[in-house]
Amino acid sequence: MAKWHAYSRCKTRLSRDIGKICSANVQRKMTEHTIKVAKSIENKGLIDVSLAISGLGYRKSKRWSRELGIKNFNLQGKGCLGEKMRRQILLSKKFGLPKTRNIIFIGTDLPDLCHMDLLNTLTKLKKNDLILGPSNDGGYWLIAFSKRLLSTDLYFPFINIKWSSEDVLQKTMENSISMDLSHDFLHKKIDIDTIIDIEKRE
Repeated sequence: MAKWHAYSRCKTRLSRDIGKICSANVQRKMTEHTIKVAKSIENKGLIDVSLAISGLGYRKSKRWSRELGIKNFNLQGKGCLGEKMRRQILLSKKFGLPKTRNIIFIGTDLPDLCHMDLLNTLTKLKKNDLILGPSNDGGYWLIAFSKRLLSTDLYFPFINIKWSSEDVLQKTMENSISMDLSHDFLHKKIDIDTIIDIEKRE
């Protein structure tokens, strides 16, 4: 899930601390890092990378994806984060993603994302329906769904949640527990949204 690093339209909270140009550059660097990590796993034949883009139209998104070396992309579309993720799941089914595949969503706010994060996710998905990577702000930096779970009409992670609030992870877990789904966690990470988040990593 990636947002185009447009001047004054990305990392608005961070831009108040370090300026619009610097915050846009931070977003660009983190996106490129995320793509590099994901492609390192793709090159091993373990995943197929797809970019879900906001902030650009179709033609410019296609060009940006090509520049990043990614063949598959979709526009995120309108709505909250939950609606955008569900849309990507539906699109993957519509355009023929093999039913035997899992789906992993990751954001582009993680300078310390590494290939082991994705390998651990793939391993945990063999025994669990849902994998979550908790973030410092009460949300998650990764959410992954097993192929078994994706074979159903997937609504539960995206309902009764106030997105961008401090209890996104908690509400997601409550939804999961209510459906008696098996789940596991990755290590907590810090999403970079403000200068304080950067300072916490130092």
